[in-house]
Amino acid sequence: MNDDERTEIATLGYERARDELVNVVKMLEQGGMDLDDSLALWERGEALATRCEQHLAGARKRVEDALAHRTSAE
Repeated sequence: MNDDERTEIATLGYERARDELVNVVKMLEQGGMDLDDSLALWERGEALATRCEQHLAGARKRVEDALAHRTSAE
């Protein structure tokens, strides 16, 4: 995976990264690709999964912060 692909993935929103990850998994499950293409697709899937995890961690932090703020205000 090159730097341009990493940069492009880093700009994806959660839903788009998740949808693309689902498509990557389907393609890998279907098989039929040569080893180099399979590895490149797997690497993209790993990067997409990481991006999704980043979004979820950010959302979790926002919820925790909101709950902590609400609790401290009471």
